[in-house]
Amino acid sequence: MALADPSSNPDRPANQRGVARLAAVQALYQLEIGQAPVNDVIAEFELFRLKQEIEGASLRDIDFGWFRMIVSGVVAEQREIDPRVNKALAIDWPLKRVDATLRAVLRCGVYELLKRRDVPARVVITEYVEVAKAFFDEDEPRIVNGVLDRIGRELRPEELADRPRPDAQ
Repeated sequence: MALADPSSNPDRPANQRGVARLAAVQALYQLEIGQAPVNDVIAEFELFRLKQEIEGASLRDIDFGWFRMIVSGVVAEQREIDPRVNKALAIDWPLKRVDATLRAVLRCGVYELLKRRDVPARVVITEYVEVAKAFFDEDEPRIVNGVLDRIGRELRPEELADRPRPDAQ
């Protein structure tokens, strides 16, 4: 998987946290598929993968602290995150049946909703829908929107109370 530039305008510099979120999804995917220790994967990304140019996008504008926080936080909180995601998914589509990349996107989003109250819930949801669009063209971004909205309403009802549900349109 190559890192994509999350900005829609190629002339605008990529948001440093947006790039960190995209890289965190890739690192979590690698952790799940490769079964490598988390510190090894973080080091590999920081030393090699995130200091290069991929598909014409410079990756030096990344918030490395945000990247580390998301990856290590998802790993540390996975026992709390996964049941929340599983509950928010369709009954006949449990988390273990979800594509590994989509699982990583959902886990990252839920981690930020759980632990980063300094980031508005709407921002978290929007950012991870955009990350999903970097990897998927089909229904997955809508799934990310719906799942994170459901979990966000549970975790941060005060922030999302006035927002119509995505599935109510």
